Amino acid sequence: MPLSVKKRAEQMEKIFKGNPFSSKLKTHKLSGQFNKYWSFSVDHQNRVIFEFYKKDIVRFHLVGDHSIYD
Repeated sequence: MPLSVKKRAEQMEKIFKGNPFSSKLKTHKLSGQFNKYWSFSVDHQNRVIFEFYKKDIVRFHLVGDHSIYD
């Protein structure tokens, strides 16, 4: 992953920690085979797939472009 995307992902993670549903993140529930997961935007092309594991625990699973949904 390019350094610029890594840095942007770190910025978005900070926003996520403050408010997982910030409008800047475009957080949304996934469907189909990924229906237990959520996603938020890093930038126009890249996403983070995660799950709300327990009340105060979130697990990040994948970071990348839309091919991570395949």
